Amino acid sequence: QVQLVESGGGLVQAGGSLRLSCAASGLSFRSSAMGWFRQAPGKEREFVAGVNWNGGSTYYADSVKGRFTISRDNTKNTLYLQMNSLKPEDTAVYYCAADRRMYSDPPTRQYLYDYWGQGTQVTVSS
Repeated sequence: QVQLVESGGGLVQAGGSLRLSCAASGLSFRSSAMGWFRQAPGKEREFVAGVNWNGGSTYYADSVKGRFTISRDNTKNTLYLQMNSLKPEDTAVYYCAADRRMYSDPPTRQYLYDYWGQGTQVTVSS
C-alpha cells in the first residue's frame, strides 16, 4: 500500500520560511518522479514544483521560482520543499505526489501522477 505523508505545514508571517516534508512508503521511491502541488480556497489545484527520480532535474511554477526549492533524499524515501520569502498568496493546502516513471524531467501535469498525499495546510499571514 502506497503512502505519502506530508508534514511541516503551519502558520507563518509573510517573509518567513517553512520546510515541508513528504515521507513515502510502499513504492519504489528512488525510481519515481515527485512533485508538490497546492490548492488554495476556491481555486483549482496547481503545480508548484517537481523533481525527477534522481534529483538531477527540477522544475518550478513561475510563481514560486527563486523562493522555493524542491529536493529529495532517496536514502530516506523523503521529498522536501523549502519555502522562503513566503507571501499571503502562498496560502494553500500543499500536496506531494508520486509518478512511478523515471522521467528525465519531472512532469507538471496532475493526471500523470499516480499517488497523492493527504495534504498539509500552509497559512501565510500579512
